[in-house]
Amino acid sequence: MLLKACVIGANGYGGIELIRLLYSHPKVTIDVLVSHSTQGQAITAQYPQLQNIVELPLEKLDVNEILDRVDVVFFATPSGITKDIAPAFIEAGLPCIDLSGDFRLKDGDVYSEWYKNTPAQQQFLDRAVYGLAELYRGDIQQAAFIANPGCYPTAALLGIIPAIKLGVIDESRTIIIDGKTGVSGAGRKPALGTIFSEINENTKAYKVGTHQHIPEMEQVLSDINNQQVTILFNAHLVPMTRGILCSIYIPINDNLTDTNFTELYKETYRDDYFIRVRPEKTWPATKEVYGTNFCDIGVGFDQRTNTLTVVSVIDNLVKGAAGQAVQNLNLVNHWDEKLGLDTIPTYP
Repeated sequence: MLLKACVIGANGYGGIELIRLLYSHPKVTIDVLVSHSTQGQAITAQYPQLQNIVELPLEKLDVNEILDRVDVVFFATPSGITKDIAPAFIEAGLPCIDLSGDFRLKDGDVYSEWYKNTPAQQQFLDRAVYGLAELYRGDIQQAAFIANPGCYPTAALLGIIPAIKLGVIDESRTIIIDGKTGVSGAGRKPALGTIFSEINENTKAYKVGTHQHIPEMEQVLSDINNQQVTILFNAHLVPMTRGILCSIYIPINDNLTDTNFTELYKETYRDDYFIRVRPEKTWPATKEVYGTNFCDIGVGFDQRTNTLTVVSVIDNLVKGAAGQAVQNLNLVNHWDEKLGLDTIPTYP
C-alpha cells in the first residue's frame, strides 16, 4: 500500500522540490497540497511544468480533514509558521517532517534570540529529532517527528563531523565556515535583495555574525564533542539558482600533521551513500551535485598553518531541504534510504 503524503507550503521552492521527489518515490503518493497564499488555485497555475503530471488543487489548511486523508505531513513553510500548526498533527500521531527550522533548536530562548520570534512549546521542541541522517540515523528510525536540518548546517556539519569525532581539532582556535548559496535559498517571495538586477554579476555577504543557522551548527557540534563548540560562520549570496558551497577551516592538533585526513573522512562515511569524499586535494563544485541528495566533500591539510581545509557542496533544495526530508521519510519507515533519491546530477 502506498503512503499518502501532504505537503504544507506546496507553492514554495521547498514545496515544489518535495513534489518532484515524492512523485518519483515508489512507495508514496501525493494526496494533499496546502498553500495559504495561493489556496484555491491548481498547483499547475504556480508551476506549469506539472501539467499532466501532478494536477492537484492548492487547499486551505484543515487539520481534521488532512488527518483523515494522509499518512505523513511535510511542512515546507517559512520559519515561524510550523510551530503553530504542527502540534495538532503531532498530537494526533501523524508522522511529521518539518523543513522550516522551528523545531531544530532545543532551547526556546536561543530560538527567540536568533529567529526574532516566539518559540514553539518546549514539549514539542523536546520531541523533535534532528534529521541529519548521517549522524542521527538510529534516532530518526525510531521517531515520528523530524526537524529537518537547515541547508547551510547540512553542508557545514557534514564537513566538520569527522574531525570532531576523531578528536583532531585544536580547541584553542576557532572553526571558520565561509558559506556561499544560490538565490533559491531565499525562497520564492519577491524581495529587493534577490531580484535579477541586484544579484546578477554580484556577490554579497549577509547576516554577518547574526545568521540563524549559527546556533544550530553549534548545538550539533557541541552534542558530538560533549562540550561547547563555537564557530565563526559567514554567509554569502552568489548569482546562481541552486547550490551551497562551504569552505571550512578546521584548526588541527600539532601532533597530527602526518595524518591522511582524506582516508579518515572516507572511513567515517563509508556506509553513507549520499556522502562522496573526493581524492586528496580534489575539490567539488556545486554543479556536480545539482538536483541530487549528494554531499560532495574535498579535504586538504595545510601544514604551514596546521589547518584542515574542507570544501563541502550540496544542492540547497535537495540535500539541504526536500531531499533530506525524503531521506528521513525513508528512515522513519525503515525503507532503503535511496528510494526516490538515487539520481545522477544534472549537468551542465
